[in-house]
Amino acid sequence: MGKYRLMFVLIMGICSIVQGQTPDVFGAEYMIMPKNGADVETSRIKFVANLPIPVRGKNDYLVIGGEYNRYNFEVPDSLFANSNDLKKLHIIDVNLAYVYKLNEDWRLVGVITPRWSSNFVDELQEDDFNINYTAGAYKDKKNIEKPYKLVVGLSYNTSSPIEVPLPVLYYEKRFRPNWAYILGVPKSGMKYYTPKSHFFQAELFLDGYYVNIQNDILLTDNNLSTDVSYTALLLTLGYQYKITKDMSVYLIGGHSLFQNSALRDNERKDIFTLNDDAGLYFRTGFRIGI
Repeated sequence: MGKYRLMFVLIMGICSIVQGQTPDVFGAEYMIMPKNGADVETSRIKFVANLPIPVRGKNDYLVIGGEYNRYNFEVPDSLFANSNDLKKLHIIDVNLAYVYKLNEDWRLVGVITPRWSSNFVDELQEDDFNINYTAGAYKDKKNIEKPYKLVVGLSYNTSSPIEVPLPVLYYEKRFRPNWAYILGVPKSGMKYYTPKSHFFQAELFLDGYYVNIQNDILLTDNNLSTDVSYTALLLTLGYQYKITKDMSVYLIGGHSLFQNSALRDNERKDIFTLNDDAGLYFRTGFRIGI
C-alpha cells in the first residue's frame, strides 16, 4: 500500500477516534469502479472491527482491531499469460493502538499495524508481510461557536519507496451551523448537515494500494513484476443517514480525476501499466460507532 493510502488510513483512524474517542466497532463497505476506456473493472469488499478497552480510569483507550480489504481486479486475459493471478488481491491489517489523554484539549495516538498484502495464490511468503507505524495528536473543540478538529501526525510505511516518516494533516471546522469544511492531505472536502440525521459531503482525496505478487509475473519484454500498485485522485459526492446515534449507512459516488494501476519490479519501478484511464467510482457501507 502506497504512502498516500497509509496517510489516509491514519487520518481516518484518528478522526474516528475524535468523533467518539474510540474507532468504529464494526464497519462493512463495498466499492466498485466500473469498466472504463481501458476495459478494466475494480471492486473492493472491506470489513473493519475494533475492540476499544478503557484504561487509566477511562481517560485512555487501548484499541485492538483489524481491517480486511479484498480487491477484485478484472483485466483482459490477453494482457499477459498469468493475468488471472491478479484477480483477487488481499490486504489484512492488525491494528494495535493506544490513545493517551494529554490534557483537556489534546490526545496522543500511537498505532502499530502488522500487514499482510498479497494475491495469495501460494502459501504465505516473507514478502507478503510488513509493519507500519503511525503517531499523531488531535484536538477536538466541540462546545464553542465554531467547533473544529485538528489532526497532526507522522506515518512510516515499510513498503513505501520513500523511507522517511511522512507528515499527516487534517483540519475540519464547522464555519456555519450546517456547514463544515475539511482541509488536509490526502483529503479535503465540504459537509452539509441537516437537523434530521442526514448529511451530505463532497470530497477530494487520494486512494490506493501496494500488494506483493506471489509467483512473480514474467512479461513479454522479460521484465519480472513482483508487486502491483494503484493510486487514484478521486472527486466524490456522498450521503449519510444516521439510523441511530451510533449506527449509520452511506452512499458515495464520483469520478477519478487521475489513476494509475501498474505492475512494478523489485526496485518498485513502474514496468507495465494496467489502467491509467479515468472512470466512475461508487462506494456504499454500514458502520457502528461507539
